[in-house]
Amino acid sequence: METAFIQSPLGITKIQGDTDGIAVVSVVSEGDVSITIPESLQEAALQLQEYFEGKRTEFSFQLNPKGTEFQQKVWKALLEIPYGKTTSYLDLSKKLGDVKAIRAVASANGKNPLWVVVPCHRVIGSDGSLTGYAGGLWRKKWLLEHENPEKQQSLF
Repeated sequence: METAFIQSPLGITKIQGDTDGIAVVSVVSEGDVSITIPESLQEAALQLQEYFEGKRTEFSFQLNPKGTEFQQKVWKALLEIPYGKTTSYLDLSKKLGDVKAIRAVASANGKNPLWVVVPCHRVIGSDGSLTGYAGGLWRKKWLLEHENPEKQQSLF
């Protein structure tokens, strides 16, 4: 497994993966930006940079996250939440077929190893609140605003 560190507006971002795909994208508190990026991680690094620059709304590089069958099912459902949109933990549980699984869905959401790429930040509380986010609620707020900026209407 190869590793690279890139700068993002939300901190240093760690990318880990190999020729089978990207297994981890996370924001880290420590680390230096990589001088060179391994070939197997270059496309992911480029696409993440484009996302943060506002030039990309979805990712197309190969994913290879590690998790249980249930976690994989939740992460796949997260990938279906459109850019600039949100859903609630309850609605996600319903979509997965078991409204009573809301805590398990929330737990799987919190264990998402592919920060930003698998958009767990698009899941909010049923009341619209920004509940729970492993990267910090300020990052969740930033990501949601980045994906859905309020456009100022011109008077002239």
